[in-house]
Amino acid sequence: MRIMNYEVIREIKHKEIDFLREVLYMDLYVPEGQPPFPKSVLDNPDISKYIDHWGTLPNDLALVAVFNNELIGAIWGRTFSSSIAGYGFIDENTPEISMAVKEKFRNQGIGTKLIDEISKIYFSKGIKLISLSMDKRNRAKLLYVKKGFILVENKGTAVTMKKILK
Repeated sequence: MRIMNYEVIREIKHKEIDFLREVLYMDLYVPEGQPPFPKSVLDNPDISKYIDHWGTLPNDLALVAVFNNELIGAIWGRTFSSSIAGYGFIDENTPEISMAVKEKFRNQGIGTKLIDEISKIYFSKGIKLISLSMDKRNRAKLLYVKKGFILVENKGTAVTMKKILK
């Protein structure tokens, strides 16, 4: 299903914060043919730190894509300290982003718009870099490369990438 003029991209509202849990689950890469993770994986502190106490850490920023009043995707970023570093940690000044779009809305440019918008907002706040971590088998890697992300570290099946904001 191709949707035209589908999205509004805006900052997440406080009452929508629970949606971050849903998209965090969608963001977890599951290799083709493998069963999905149990939802309880979101309670693992290594995973939950990406959304716990949202809005309380420096540079917490979440944007949502909306279609017909339905939240269909999100991108969010957070800076971590070295003591609780995320998987894509570069330094304490670099927000690590995560993103997911509901399956039926993928491959329609929504991810591109989300990346563009979060990059613009972070840059306007004086942020010079954003980073991410992903499984190198994830097809979204092509989008990140197209949007200017470059490889920082290759560790097992995971890669850390960064984008210099301009």
